[in-house]
Amino acid sequence: MDAPLAERMRPQTLAEVVGQSTLLAPGAALRVAYERGRPYPTVLFGPPGSGKTTLARLLAGASRSRFVALSALTSGVRELKALEEDGRAARDQGQGLVAFIDEIHRYSRAQQDALLRPLEEGVVILIGATTENPAFALSSALLSRLRLHALEPLAPEALTALLTRALAAPAGLAGRYTCAPEALALVVELADGDARRALSLLELAAELAAEAQGTHLDQARVERAAGTRYRQFDKGGDLLYDQISALHKAVRGSSPDAALYWLVRLLDGGCDPRYVARRLVRAASEDIGNADPRALQVALDAWTAFERLGSPEGELALAQAAIYLAAAPKSNAVYRALAEARRDVASHGTLPVPAHLRNAPTALARALGHARDYRYPHDEPEAYAAGVSYFPDGMTAARYYRPTDRGLEARIAERLARLRARD
Repeated sequence: MDAPLAERMRPQTLAEVVGQSTLLAPGAALRVAYERGRPYPTVLFGPPGSGKTTLARLLAGASRSRFVALSALTSGVRELKALEEDGRAARDQGQGLVAFIDEIHRYSRAQQDALLRPLEEGVVILIGATTENPAFALSSALLSRLRLHALEPLAPEALTALLTRALAAPAGLAGRYTCAPEALALVVELADGDARRALSLLELAAELAAEAQGTHLDQARVERAAGTRYRQFDKGGDLLYDQISALHKAVRGSSPDAALYWLVRLLDGGCDPRYVARRLVRAASEDIGNADPRALQVALDAWTAFERLGSPEGELALAQAAIYLAAAPKSNAVYRALAEARRDVASHGTLPVPAHLRNAPTALARALGHARDYRYPHDEPEAYAAGVSYFPDGMTAARYYRPTDRGLEARIAERLARLRARD
């Protein structure tokens, strides 16, 4: 049985690689390593189908070293110790050993630590591949011994070139099929930057044509081959955090249209709508605050509405909240005030509560001076006891909350300024 088209079309030289033009430009580190046949310990970070395995195999082949491929899903400390022994044996024979470890982020800390000594001594040249951000997925000790290269999803023109080559190549479909331009464009769209998915979809469309004793690939066959459309998403990985960050930044940047786009991207990818609701509530306090206190209630109401209605009806409430928050006046004064107050609490320690602010529920407490000289603000003009400090004795009164001149905070700022002028 033939290997899958994606495997048959795997590039045999760096010249055959499509995409990653910046990473593989003349003079770039990876290209120089390939041309000199001297790969170095590295981790390739990128989405599925971006070429991580291909680059690892090409680098290993260029070095004429022994090549070992492992998967972090099926290997552990025992295999890594054997890898170290193989590396020492290869060095004794005047060879190098290049080890490609796929899904390296799935190794535990103990398994990652097993790689440190062979890397330190140079008996193994490790090339790891991961779809997860190495800064989060790999230990700092392992990262310090590796060079990081980030791969991007393949651009539409790169995928088009790859598919065109596959249609004509002897190792591919060998010119047996024609493909309508709109069908080719649909394959590119459905692949969503993933070369493996693009080639698999093209191969399945060709198989459907062959079953019908045809040789032409049109949109209908591509649609049948694709089945249900889906886009790249990882419910627990970087794509989730990147997209929720984009939603939050669009809200903060007062762009309701972009906020709605990222909201739909998250929901379309399978993100838990409750996670989105939590982030909207956070944005309401962090980026709007008292410039529009209604924003927090709108976000909470949207969360409640979703809990009661579920999907898809409840998603409309989330969209309403995202648009409202993006359009609302912005202030991070509350967020900054809380951070500054936390710093003071951490630096000043446990200062005692001043006597005039203490609770005095008993005769003993009153005899000890609790609440003595306390001025009840409601008995003062404008319900403000001018000149009174509510901070601990010996601590300079701090100014954490600095209202902006936007939304309701402009009026809050005016009132506070008028009251403070009486101190």
